[in-house]
Amino acid sequence: MSQQKPRLKKPVEKVRAELLADPDTKRIAKSVGMELEAYVELVLDYAQNPDKQPMLQVADDAELRAAGYEPPTPEEVGQFFVAGAKGELGIEGPRFDKSGFDSAPSAAGKPSLQGTEGEKPMASDDPEKRQELLNQMRKGGPGRI
Repeated sequence: MSQQKPRLKKPVEKVRAELLADPDTKRIAKSVGMELEAYVELVLDYAQNPDKQPMLQVADDAELRAAGYEPPTPEEVGQFFVAGAKGELGIEGPRFDKSGFDSAPSAAGKPSLQGTEGEKPMASDDPEKRQELLNQMRKGGPGRI
């Protein structure tokens, strides 16, 4: 038995009014080149019929040109996908890979969080002392096993 997807929980008229007043709905309708009312009716149709599959039309390039559209070249399509992958299309969500704490443009007058302020690198020409320090680093410090 197939489960039915949930339908609208509000009356259609109320949802229609909310969609017509929503600025995001207006922006989306404009970006896809549809009249607001037609776009809202399309959204409502899919909301009322959740099992309905989206309509996809595939047309030959010659048919598109005859209808007044210039189809993109394969290179343009590739550039579009690359731009989307780079996040250059302006439709990306928040960037979680950038925390704002990664690197400061200027650390002048600010304390370091590494705890290395004022430390000078140790210059040792003694190979035994150098090896001893390297062994301590591997163990986690002096006296640790």
